[in-house]
Amino acid sequence: MAAKVFIDGAAGTTGLEIRERLVDRSDIRLLELPEAERKSVRARREALNEADLVILCLPDEAAREAAAMVENPSVRIIDASTAHRVAPDWTYGFPELEPGQRERIGRASRVSNPGCYPTGFLGLIAPLVRAGIVPNNFPLTVNAVSGYSGGGKSMIEEFENRTSPRYVETVVRTYGLTLAHKHVAEMQKHAGLAHPPVFAPSVGRFYRGMIVEVPLQLWALPGKPNVFDIYRVLGEAYQGEKLVEVADFDGAMTALKRAREGRPVDPAQFEKTAPLQTLDAEMLRLTNGMKLFVFGNDKTQQARLVAVLDNLGKGASGAAVQNLNIMLGIPETTGLL
Repeated sequence: MAAKVFIDGAAGTTGLEIRERLVDRSDIRLLELPEAERKSVRARREALNEADLVILCLPDEAAREAAAMVENPSVRIIDASTAHRVAPDWTYGFPELEPGQRERIGRASRVSNPGCYPTGFLGLIAPLVRAGIVPNNFPLTVNAVSGYSGGGKSMIEEFENRTSPRYVETVVRTYGLTLAHKHVAEMQKHAGLAHPPVFAPSVGRFYRGMIVEVPLQLWALPGKPNVFDIYRVLGEAYQGEKLVEVADFDGAMTALKRAREGRPVDPAQFEKTAPLQTLDAEMLRLTNGMKLFVFGNDKTQQARLVAVLDNLGKGASGAAVQNLNIMLGIPETTGLL
């Protein structure tokens, strides 16, 4: 029997993309309200309590109100807003985050979908903190640029509607200058950090796509790791994953295999085999995965860790569908590959 799914906020950017991924699936039956009833509290309440699973694509306060409207104990919720990402009674919906997270999501009745920026940051840093390479009290910086769709309808209007008084000619705009971006708490908690990272987000004149970067001074880390040490930890953390990939720098996978077999690895040789010179924020647009890159220089003992993803894919709607599949016991990548 097809699972009944209700998207509350289906007319928004994230909701529309989730619907697109679900509408033609035979294992899902979407509960949809007529246009005239989309803002009706009565109609929404009925749909929220009739569904097997609800996806909230709403502003934070509206998401809290909608979650409180669910009275049927069998209804499970995925919240795509920021409202519950650090709430203790909600499970964080990043299946690849750490061992056992996928199983916790599968059992959960309340799942908070990760933010796009935190997905990139946590994908890079959480395994390194867990392995002890990056101490949990280490000062970290996150530099990132996203497509303007990440700001929803209002920002899309700013960048696209030339007749709007909000229209801007901006090519790249940095923001979050008060160092109080709402994603920081999520980054800190789920990476297990003692201090919040310095987060420097920007938005560019492209619709979708994202680069999230964490620079590291390797000489300042207690164990003085080299570039390959970083690559090895990330490669092992995501081995076998279908939606998170660690980029293969020619001989790097061979080197990783040697390390697993206990044979010596020459970090200098690993460095020489890294051919990439640039990365494109749009390289994974219209996909649901994330690719992680490790760049470094062992002479200067520095590294640049970079995550590339679609902010509307693995950064939002694709992640919600991945969590939905896990929660409903459906193969995890259904509708995503």
